Amino acid sequence: MGRILAFDYGKKKTGIAVTDPLKIIANGLDTIPSAKIYEFLKDYLAREDVEAFVVGYATRDSGEDSESMKYIRPFVRSLKNKYPHIPVYMVDERYTSKMAFQTMIDAGLSKKKRRDKWLIDKISATIILQTFLEENQ
Repeated sequence: MGRILAFDYGKKKTGIAVTDPLKIIANGLDTIPSAKIYEFLKDYLAREDVEAFVVGYATRDSGEDSESMKYIRPFVRSLKNKYPHIPVYMVDERYTSKMAFQTMIDAGLSKKKRRDKWLIDKISATIILQTFLEENQ
């Protein structure tokens, strides 16, 4: 059984989350510079079986695409071209950064740790993946 990888893709950095092999639990995996995403994928896919990608779809409160979509769309196209055998799904990522920040507060993380945008992106990717899992059970 393959895992599902999720991405909170940004211009500078990308949060990554992954499921367990049974696709029950979403776990934060890493946050990496976006420029290194394909290097990361090459390594990861050599070690793990991945059956789907999930990418956060950035929208405004109104439901319109956010400015970030001009980076996300080319990333999705590239994933589809480089890995045509792995389906790519998109999940509305509205409010995931706020939810990630609240998760950090609830977990009792210090103010210093809550300012770590790399950690916020990894938690956001986890929320995106958990949303996908819940919507597709």
